[in-house]
Amino acid sequence: MKLRLIILFSAFCLLPTAFCLACQCPLTKLSIEECDKYGIIFRGRIIKDTLFELKKGEITFEISELYKGIVQSQFKVLFDSGDECAQVFSVGEEWIIYTNYKQANNAQMDWCSRSRKYFKNEKLDFYAVTYGNNYPDELKFLRDKLGPHKPLGAPEVKPDWQGNQLPTQMEFIIYLLLSIVGVIVFIYLTKRFLK
Repeated sequence: MKLRLIILFSAFCLLPTAFCLACQCPLTKLSIEECDKYGIIFRGRIIKDTLFELKKGEITFEISELYKGIVQSQFKVLFDSGDECAQVFSVGEEWIIYTNYKQANNAQMDWCSRSRKYFKNEKLDFYAVTYGNNYPDELKFLRDKLGPHKPLGAPEVKPDWQGNQLPTQMEFIIYLLLSIVGVIVFIYLTKRFLK
C-alpha cells in the first residue's frame, strides 16, 4: 500500500515537470564567438511557408540584410515542426535567422539557435528575456560587428516538374498496386510462354 502511494505521489509530482521542461535550449550570449557557430546570418521577411508530410516544412525568406554567408535574395530554410522547441511561422513575419547549410541552396533551422522573430509590441518579445537583449540591439550588434553584405540575385525560376518530389499517400498506394499487378502479369506470361 505504501509503495503504491509513493509511486502515485511521485508520478503526480513529476508529470507536470516533464511537460514544462520539454524544450531545453542552452542560454547564449550575443558575441562574435556565438556568430562564428553559424554559416548564415540574415534578417528577412517570410514570403512563403510550406508544410510537408511528416512534420517537415520549408520557409522562403526575402532577405533584407545579410550579415554572414553567401545566399540568394530569396533563401529557403528547412524546419522540423515536430521538434519540441518548434514555433509557428507566418507569411509576412520578420526574423533574424542564425543557421547553417543543409544543402546547396537552403539551410536547416536549428530551434535552439539565436534565431528570433520581430515583435511590433516589445512587451511580447519573449526573446529579450531569454537572450538578454532586444531586437533593435541585436540588429545594431550585427550591423556593427559583422556588417551588412549584399545577397546574390534572385534565384532562377525552375518549372515545378524539375527536382525530386515525394508522392502523396494515394499516389504511393496506386504505384504499389500497379507494381503488384505488373509482377503478377509478368509471372503469368513467363509461366505460359516459357514452359
